[in-house]
Amino acid sequence: MDVTQYLEIFLDETKEHLENLNAQILKLEQEPEDVDTINEIFRAAHSLKGMAGTMGYKRMQTLTHDMENVFSEIRNGSMKVNSNLIDTLFQCLDALEEYTSNIQETADEGTNDNQQLINQLNEFLKSEGNAAPKEDKPAEQKQEEKAAGSADEKWKDMKVGETERLVFTTAKSQGKNVYGLTVYVQESCLLKAARAFLVYKAVEEKAEIIVCNPSAQDIEDERFDLDFSLIVISDCSLNDILQAARNVSEIEKVVGDVYEFEPVETDESNQKQVTESKPAATGQTQSAPAKTNDKKAVGKPVVNRTVRVDIEKLDVLMNLVSELIIAKNSLVSASNTEGTAGTGFNEQIEYLESVTTNLHESVMKVRMVPIESVVSKFPRMIRDLSKKLNKKMELYMSGEETELDRTVVDEIGDPLMHLLRNAADHGLESSELRVQRGKPEVGSIYLDAYQDGNNVVIEVRDDGNGIDVNAVRSKAIERGVITAEQADNMTEKDIINLLFHAGFSTAKQISDVSGRGVGLDVVKSKIESLSGEVEVRSKLGEGSTWTIRLPLTLAIIQALMVTVGGEKYAISLGSIQTIEDVSPSDIKLVQNREVISLRGSVIPLIRLSKELDIESSKGPDENLIVVIVKKGEKLAGLVIDELMGQQEIVIKSLGKYISKCKIISGATILGDGEVALILDANALI
Repeated sequence: MDVTQYLEIFLDETKEHLENLNAQILKLEQEPEDVDTINEIFRAAHSLKGMAGTMGYKRMQTLTHDMENVFSEIRNGSMKVNSNLIDTLFQCLDALEEYTSNIQETADEGTNDNQQLINQLNEFLKSEGNAAPKEDKPAEQKQEEKAAGSADEKWKDMKVGETERLVFTTAKSQGKNVYGLTVYVQESCLLKAARAFLVYKAVEEKAEIIVCNPSAQDIEDERFDLDFSLIVISDCSLNDILQAARNVSEIEKVVGDVYEFEPVETDESNQKQVTESKPAATGQTQSAPAKTNDKKAVGKPVVNRTVRVDIEKLDVLMNLVSELIIAKNSLVSASNTEGTAGTGFNEQIEYLESVTTNLHESVMKVRMVPIESVVSKFPRMIRDLSKKLNKKMELYMSGEETELDRTVVDEIGDPLMHLLRNAADHGLESSELRVQRGKPEVGSIYLDAYQDGNNVVIEVRDDGNGIDVNAVRSKAIERGVITAEQADNMTEKDIINLLFHAGFSTAKQISDVSGRGVGLDVVKSKIESLSGEVEVRSKLGEGSTWTIRLPLTLAIIQALMVTVGGEKYAISLGSIQTIEDVSPSDIKLVQNREVISLRGSVIPLIRLSKELDIESSKGPDENLIVVIVKKGEKLAGLVIDELMGQQEIVIKSLGKYISKCKIISGATILGDGEVALILDANALI
């Protein structure tokens, strides 16, 4: 059976089940008697087992089968939940995640049997209450015992017509065997039709199916109880065929024997004709059930109708919207230059503008996903760190429903994990020290997400020790990152920002969990590659707050179009505070840098003509147009030559060839076909 077509569905659903199991097992540790949680865990493990079996991933199926046995005993009250059991279950989830990532990369689960985990699970089953697994006898032995009774042999009651008997007679005369068998599916099986399909395929490798009851169509539509019967002809032994059917998972038993029938007299020409056609009785076909891909979520109420869309298809759609906006800009440009456009032309432009805006918004909504998929694994991570570091800590999360562009969500998992590990390892003090300082014994880590205008803000906070600025300053001087003279002129905030310097760490010894600073340069570069920013606030003895600010989307933005020395540039409106008209006499020098004083703030100036190496079209005595931009709490003034106005622009990547130029974040195509570069205000600041 070729299951590759179902691989993507399998991976998606497996990841969902694993996320669910992570969350539910954590919940089970807090509330061991909660029946709903236990049932939800059992259902998820059972679904995983069935899916792995359907796809032919035997190791994954075996492990989930033993997990299911454990959950079954917890569910019927024979076993109590304790911390050791939870640890083992989490190790099982790690093993399942390893199988899943192997399957994603190679379509194969790998060779790790995880026998140690299976043994541990079986030890729990033996020791925790009188709960041996239900499959305590070898499957073959069970089948033989249950096959002893003749009441199970339902194939004997099947009605066959003369045509079928003719086929059997012909087969017999050619030295072939005719067998009848009845297959019993487990009561707990979720996808009966899929199981039947796999039995069909397994039997068809050894024999030819002539009659089935109920009909193949009824089986395909799941219009049968827990058993179905087949009559087959084969060169193989009965045992080979029974074993092939028994190897399919979630099959309770398979019974069979030689099929006794009344022979039909026939001549050779008849035999030839029958052998070629082999019709099936009463419209019962030999074809196996086909709808194995009709996997419905089981045991979960349908909240909203969703569709899984490949991100590449959305990218194509996104690109089409982009082209539409470029076409709209061309029309706008044409109407402005010709000056002869009538009202009808303008109405068409307005209509096109309305359509493109709506299309853009709807595509954006399709691309938006809650960050829950990323943050759901963190409570489990904090639990593991709490044990590993021997510190008491609790993670509080809010805003998991906050939505971000799918491409951004896929990338922020690692940066957030770094920040949480830092908070747990170096932010929080030991329980003894916390008690001495009059703090609660259990440390608190907070992960909050919320939307702020066109941005999403994610904060990671802890109530730990905070950052020791003096230690950072000393380490920076010792490492040669800054000189002692530079350190004297730096503010506390500047010194704390040195933590984002590559390879910088204040840890006395670098642990395998984290070092404060290890990975922070990675966090910064990853967030900035997503056009976001990260900053940190800290108070010694009280804790730290790491703030990540990310754009909602990376594809289409509102921008301010400006010119510098005759060249056109775009600046994202999201980073612009105000636009000021500044007289040359208002410019002052501080430490040899140009600044202006604006409403009580001293703001450094950045002359874009100098940064971009273009000669400004303005004379030295003319007033300056200054665009005030903001990055976190920092402000700067970008000096431009002319303002062109606001425009919705499509961001086109410059590719890896121009990745070194950090102040240019991309390009856009204007209405007249000209290319304008997009300036990154963050990088400029």
